[in-house]
Amino acid sequence: MPVPARILVNQQKDALSMEYPGDVRFNLPAEYLRVYSPSAEVRGHGKGQEVLQVGKRQVKIASIQQSGNYAIQISFDDGHDSGIYTWDYLFELGSNQTHNWADYLQRLHHANQSRDPDTQVVKLS
Repeated sequence: MPVPARILVNQQKDALSMEYPGDVRFNLPAEYLRVYSPSAEVRGHGKGQEVLQVGKRQVKIASIQQSGNYAIQISFDDGHDSGIYTWDYLFELGSNQTHNWADYLQRLHHANQSRDPDTQVVKLS
């Protein structure tokens, strides 16, 4: 299990930096962490039960708490705070960030949804 040597929240509270031994680093935006929250509220209780998160472009990290020796719990300023981000999951999010983000944007597009709060997407034929 890759355990981070250092976790930093930037001053704007819109990104989390993960530093690992061996000079491995990931910069994970708050929006990315929020839409890929490991909580049941986001992931559902099984395959196909995921809930697409929309309007999260402006979300910020409110706080971070360590959860045992294996994870952190991130609270966001939109009130979401139920996801436990294990070391393995955080490393996976960092390693697959480009693919995951492209997949998320594609799912938003297909659902006619937006990253921006209070924005409705209308497709014209």
